[in-house]
Amino acid sequence: QVQVVESGGGLVQPGGSLRLSCAASGNVRSIESMDWYRQIPGKQRELVATITNGGSANYAASVKGRFTISSDNAKNMVYLQMNSLKPEDTAEYYCNVRQWTSWGTRDWWGQGTQVTVSS
Repeated sequence: QVQVVESGGGLVQPGGSLRLSCAASGNVRSIESMDWYRQIPGKQRELVATITNGGSANYAASVKGRFTISSDNAKNMVYLQMNSLKPEDTAEYYCNVRQWTSWGTRDWWGQGTQVTVSS
């Protein structure tokens, strides 16, 4: 079992910044990647950013240049620095830990943290 807990969400004005944190604990080994997703009610969850165990990062086009994903493998943490926030960034943000298993990969999800961008 892997436990995943997000923190750092909140209310911020347009143009502002927030930093989300995600802590993984438990049987945290053989991690392929740690990812940030977001979801608006009634819409599909979308991938925001991903970082592999080797440190390679990728971003959704909508956040490229504004968001930065980073990780601390020793602490099993992943962060999402969000700058120049826009109202359309408002969503529930979820951390996902993708783990290698003997039969493929398994995803472990956190409960989410709400980000609201509004004046």
